Amino acid sequence: MSDVQSWIKQTVTDNPVVLFMKGTAQFPQCGFSGRAIQILKACGAQNIVTINVLEDAVVRQGIKDYSNWPTIPQLYIKGEFVGGSDIMGEMYESGELKALIES
Repeated sequence: MSDVQSWIKQTVTDNPVVLFMKGTAQFPQCGFSGRAIQILKACGAQNIVTINVLEDAVVRQGIKDYSNWPTIPQLYIKGEFVGGSDIMGEMYESGELKALIES
């Protein structure tokens, strides 16, 4: 496992809610990342750790390799890959995401 893969694994394992996104929670740099943050806040998520993939090309590629998922944002809850903003939206609508965050 590469250094970036090890770092990603530790980050998603050590923090209950991690969002790899473009930009920051305060200043999302794409619509999908902005939507992802809004969904998490609507679910009442606390202490969201956000990783701005635009700051580091190695991390940006590394997270795609780690999850085998081609797009950003990517949400991890309790170390498990949940999905991107479309999946988050569906899970939010069904109440599944809020339940997962609260559990």
